[in-house]
Amino acid sequence: MEIKARQSNGVIILDLSGRIDVDSANLVEVVGQCIRDGYNDILCNFEEVDFIDYMGTSVIVIAYKEVMNSSGRMKFCNVPAHIKNIFYIAGLDRVIEMYVDEERALNSFKEDKIIEDIQKMQLRRRFKRLPIDIKVELKAKDAKNPAALKLDLLNLSAIGAFIFGCDQFKLGDEVILKMKLPPKHEVLELEAKVVWIPDKQVQPHSYPGMGIEFVNIPPAVQQKLIAFIERNISFMSAD
Repeated sequence: MEIKARQSNGVIILDLSGRIDVDSANLVEVVGQCIRDGYNDILCNFEEVDFIDYMGTSVIVIAYKEVMNSSGRMKFCNVPAHIKNIFYIAGLDRVIEMYVDEERALNSFKEDKIIEDIQKMQLRRRFKRLPIDIKVELKAKDAKNPAALKLDLLNLSAIGAFIFGCDQFKLGDEVILKMKLPPKHEVLELEAKVVWIPDKQVQPHSYPGMGIEFVNIPPAVQQKLIAFIERNISFMSAD
């Protein structure tokens, strides 16, 4: 099987051709490289695929799982009828989205993004935000022996926070946040990702700062944050 890769609006399109069989492990390798390069949305174009067997479907399943494990999306387009029948038999049609052409497939990625943004906004609205001013430590997650920066946390929710006093990170950077919740000063260490950076000209009052979103947060820790925020919001309301 031959694979040619191209990109369209953040989606990697893999043009497949030939036979997908036991010798098609290169699909897994190419998909893995796409993920390592930061492309998690992958569209496989089957227009030039003329054969697939049981081992070929196994290769596809492995590649699909790798994409899913990276929180990505894999879809198919231009699947010939005889290949689609094999997917039906293997049950892949119930798992992987298939589209009659490339344009519709690419539009579906855009629609997914819109829905995802709406869901995130709804999720954020579910959790209250607490204005607060406490000192925290922040460091890069993947750097070797990273130095912790002492910064001001000004806004806290159960899914993220706004941190002021730093312009050393960029969108998408993974960080570790360490803070002590008053009054008991319980230490919490949270993984997070930078999701917002204020514009110096448009939002000078928020610069230098950044919004972070917590990732891989244990439910028990999130419940502690919710309880802390609810308790302090209640105190503010009483005042």
